[in-house]
Amino acid sequence: MTDAERPSGPPGHFLFGNLPEFGRDILGFFTRCAREYGDIVKMKLFRHDAFLINHPDYIEQVLVTNSRSFQKHSFFWRHVRGIFGEGLLTSEGDFWLRQRRMSQPFFHKERIAGYGKLMVDFAERMLADWKDGETRDIHQEMMHVASRIVTKALFSTNIDRDMREVDKAFSIAIQEVAVRFRRPIRIPEFLPLPGNLRYKKAVKRLDALMYRIIRERRSAADGTDLLSMMLQAKDEDGTRMSDTQLRDEAVTLFLAGHETTAIALTWTFYLLSQNPESLTKLVSELRTVLNGRSPQVSDIPKLRYTEMVILESMRLYPPAYAFGRETIRDCRIDGFALPKGTTVFMSQWVMHRDARYFDEPDQFRPDRWSDGLAKGLPRFAYFPFGGGPRLCIGNSFAMMEAILLLATIAQKFRLELVPNHPVEPFPAITLRPRFGMKMTLRMQK
Repeated sequence: MTDAERPSGPPGHFLFGNLPEFGRDILGFFTRCAREYGDIVKMKLFRHDAFLINHPDYIEQVLVTNSRSFQKHSFFWRHVRGIFGEGLLTSEGDFWLRQRRMSQPFFHKERIAGYGKLMVDFAERMLADWKDGETRDIHQEMMHVASRIVTKALFSTNIDRDMREVDKAFSIAIQEVAVRFRRPIRIPEFLPLPGNLRYKKAVKRLDALMYRIIRERRSAADGTDLLSMMLQAKDEDGTRMSDTQLRDEAVTLFLAGHETTAIALTWTFYLLSQNPESLTKLVSELRTVLNGRSPQVSDIPKLRYTEMVILESMRLYPPAYAFGRETIRDCRIDGFALPKGTTVFMSQWVMHRDARYFDEPDQFRPDRWSDGLAKGLPRFAYFPFGGGPRLCIGNSFAMMEAILLLATIAQKFRLELVPNHPVEPFPAITLRPRFGMKMTLRMQK
């Protein structure tokens, strides 16, 4: 490869390359790279070559047109295999295709719509405990209600006695993964370091719960929850998922099924608290469409502004802020050579704030989605759920849940950010608020 074939990029440390900047502030680092070096940026992460691509056409090449030249097994994803195993999030090749094929029927539109009442019911149970004037961490509240919704949909069983420990185990595992993403080298998990021990203990607790539920479900009559359907699912050759495969898919669906929605709603309530005109328009739509009653799935087409609020929130604070692929063979992007084993990053955080595609990109403007913007955008200028063959299988579930929960909550309560509460995005596996989101509850009048 000649120098002419190499894109430019930020200079780095003689040993660690750009890893210190990557580790300190990945969102800021990616943003600066895009602004200063253009649509394809070369980075060095310790001894590993990596590229950041910042153009919809290039992203489409990676995710769609040349997807067979890339895999998810980059160093970025190897850190989460202890949690997700060979679930849909991390598996590859024919095995991933088999699991995707077996799981797809669980997410048909009609089946997902059946969970609408469940979502609203759990939201209203949460609101029954809320009181005017009290302060709550809305991030924790959203995580709590979303985890209970997905638990009911996935397992159709009451595991409230386990949920506090499960939530804690997930939080510990995710925090440790966030640390591992930024290490210059991969530290073997068998070493008895404090972080490794915390991580193993958290994964062990998750395993114990998931395998217990799988055993209970195997011995019970057929059910209508997702786990029961996965137990009965057969591949084209008649084989079914093993307990290990069921565990991996259950953990993946549990995390993806509540983390994305909870984080999207957390940032939505923050943005609405900072933009009172948008909140007023939202409440006006809810009063017109719902007139005080509980929302239903059939109301969603009429809750257009509610949907635009969610779309705009995920533009500014995408729960999945960046992801990577690794080349499995030599290939090229726009004439630039990418050798086998190269990591390619794509960042929703960067693309969703690109002024080429969004006017006033740092401003919260839900109305921007009212004039057909989504249809006019390049395919990968806005991609909160990824894209290509590996588009998030639960994207319809997540959008329906976000709209119904926002409608249920916002017609009864106005949420105000506690003065001087620090708001900072924390890029772990998803884009969490680093210090939570302390907000004061105000009854709607």
